[in-house]
Amino acid sequence: MSEAWDLSISPEKVCYFIVKAREFDVKVGMTEPDPASNATDDNMASVLEDQPDDPVEIELASAIWALNEDEQIDLVALAWLGRGDGKLEDWDDIRAQAAEAHNNRTGVYLLGIPLLADYLEEALAEFGETCQDYEMGRL
Repeated sequence: MSEAWDLSISPEKVCYFIVKAREFDVKVGMTEPDPASNATDDNMASVLEDQPDDPVEIELASAIWALNEDEQIDLVALAWLGRGDGKLEDWDDIRAQAAEAHNNRTGVYLLGIPLLADYLEEALAEFGETCQDYEMGRL
């Protein structure tokens, strides 16, 4: 069953969050908290480490914070839908629950969800959307 896209957040914005969440998810724990070398000496391996001032995390959190309230609610509801917390037929209920739970910590909450990109991608598929065109435009 394919529903028409009737959300406050555009599929393109969701695709942006999917791409950025994937960049964020590939980070690994810090291997050396105080390295003696610089990034070029270690073949830029530090960009794959989870740092306290990680630019991908900052960009992702800032982008979530910049969304309006309805877009934030939709993004959380899409994550829940993709996670399997309901079916597309339950969308109104899922979104109502997300609206009830909404607060000013949406970015922190979403960044704490493992597999966020996969969940958002699954939810997009439920609505008959993909990020293929978005990703092709980035190449």
